[in-house]
Amino acid sequence: MRRTALLAATATLLGTLAAAPAAHADGHQGPYGQGLDHCAPAADGTLTCHFDVAPGTYEVSVVLGGDEAGSTAVTGETRRALLAETSTGAGQRVRRSFTVDVRDPEGEPTGPTGSPGLDLVLGGSAPRVTSLRITPAPRARRIFLVGDSTVCDQPGDPYTGWGQLLPVHLKQGIAVANHADSGESTVTFLANPALFDRVESAIRPGDPVLVQLAHNDKQTDAATYRANLTTLVERVRARGGEPVLVTPIVRRWFNTDGTLNNGTALLVNGLGVDHPAEIRALAGSLGTPLIDLTALTRARVEQLGPEASKALYLTTEKRDNTHTSVRGATEYAALVAGELRARGIVPAPLLR
Repeated sequence: MRRTALLAATATLLGTLAAAPAAHADGHQGPYGQGLDHCAPAADGTLTCHFDVAPGTYEVSVVLGGDEAGSTAVTGETRRALLAETSTGAGQRVRRSFTVDVRDPEGEPTGPTGSPGLDLVLGGSAPRVTSLRITPAPRARRIFLVGDSTVCDQPGDPYTGWGQLLPVHLKQGIAVANHADSGESTVTFLANPALFDRVESAIRPGDPVLVQLAHNDKQTDAATYRANLTTLVERVRARGGEPVLVTPIVRRWFNTDGTLNNGTALLVNGLGVDHPAEIRALAGSLGTPLIDLTALTRARVEQLGPEASKALYLTTEKRDNTHTSVRGATEYAALVAGELRARGIVPAPLLR
C-alpha cells in the first residue's frame, strides 16, 4: 500500500489525522523515517508499527488524542507494557515519552528470536494517536532484570511476568532490559553464556541489576545458593553496576487458616533451603539493597484471601498458583517500582 493510502487508513481507524502530513506533525523525520507511516491498522482496532532499528535504547515520543475522546496504551516487543492507558478528551492532545530497550532476541534470552527492530502496538480501549517519533538514545540508563518465568517477558497470554509491566512506571531516560528467562536457577543463569554473560557485558556504571532467582533452585543446597548469588553480586559490582537482591514472589498456596505460612508458598526448597531468608541474610552481609518481594506479595495475597487472590495468578485459567496473570503482574510490578523509589535505587524524576 502506498504511503498516502496507509496514512488515510490510519486516520480513518483512529480518528486522529485530518490529512497525511499530520503523521509527521512534530516535524521530525530522522534516519529511520520514523512516524505513523511505519504503522498499519489491525482488525482489532490497534495500530501495529515496525521500525528497522539496530539493538540499543530508543526514545519514543507519541502525541495522543484526536478530534474524539480516546484512551490509548502502548505496548512493544514481546508483550511489554510501555505506556499505561491514557485518556484524552475530544480535541485534546497529550505528548508522552518513554525509553525502550531493543535487543535480539526481543523476549526471553533462550526463547524465540522474534522480529528484528522495534515493534510497537498502539492500543487501548479507544486508541487515538496524532504522531509518533523514534530517536536513538544510546546514553539512556537501563534497569537489568535477572530472573525466571515470574519475571520474564512472557510470549503468550495469559502468562505475564512482573518485569513486563515494570516499564510503565518509568519516564523517558531509563529503560527496562528484561533478561529473565523461564526455568532458570542461580546455577543455570551463571552456566549459560546467553544469560548472565550477556547481561554482564552490557552493564554500565550506575545501572541497577535486579536479581530474583529462587523458584527453580529446587535442589540447590544453601551453600551453593549463597555462593551463586554472591558471584552475581560481585560480577555486577565489577562492571560498576548496582546489584539489588529481590526475594521471590509467593506461590498462592493457602493454609486452612487463610495464611501463606508454609514452605510451598514461601519458597522453601526440597532440601529445606529457605530462599527468602537466605537472600535477606546475604543482602545484609554483602551490603546490597534488598527488595523483599516475598513479604510484599504475601501481604497482598493474604489480604485478598483464598478466593479473590485467584485473580492475581492463573488459578482459574491454568490451575497455576505460581505464575501471574496480567493483573497480578501489574500489581507486583507496582510493588517493585515503589521499592525502587523508596530505596533510591532509581532517582524519583525517572519514575512515574
